Amino acid sequence: MTVRAIAVVSAGLSQPSSTRLLADQLATATRDELVGRGEQVELHHVELREYAHDIVNHLLTGFAPDALRQVLDQVTGADGLIAVTPIFNASYSGLFKSFFDLLDADALGGRPVLIGATGGTARHSLALEHALRPMFAYLRSVVTPTAVFAASEDWSGGTAEGALRSRITRAAGELAEQVHRAAPSSGPADPFALGTDFERLLRGGNS
Repeated sequence: MTVRAIAVVSAGLSQPSSTRLLADQLATATRDELVGRGEQVELHHVELREYAHDIVNHLLTGFAPDALRQVLDQVTGADGLIAVTPIFNASYSGLFKSFFDLLDADALGGRPVLIGATGGTARHSLALEHALRPMFAYLRSVVTPTAVFAASEDWSGGTAEGALRSRITRAAGELAEQVHRAAPSSGPADPFALGTDFERLLRGGNS
């Protein structure tokens, strides 16, 4: 049985966080969909608030502390990604953008991604389409057709019901289908991997 790794990145700043709550519900629904397709699933949750200082240090120095490096490897080496951010001033949070700015432009190429966001009112939902989807398109990810936005009014007693539950189920099904169809991930790209066939060069060939 194939083991699939799903990275779940949430950029909520408060505790408890509705952004983390939405990420958890998307992760659980995706896991259930994949299990229904005969897959084993490992969920790797990443709360960016825990790495905020490391993210800034990496932006300033160009080097990732060990803890942040492990997180970056989990994200770039996963079979699928769930990315959820709070919406501030009609776009993703600065912490969310800063984290994905650390990735190589090819690190998520072809990777299935489910995008989600939270905000005070439904007016913020368009940020999924004019901010998040273009960013992951630039990274050449395969973004699911259904994106999930949850406003404060969508939560009832800390659970997702009604229309929000339907969106979560549909989006999770789309991500699970993409992950199920793809070959298992070979892990994060090795930045020190040799790009040149030295044995061939020694024989007089081209790289």
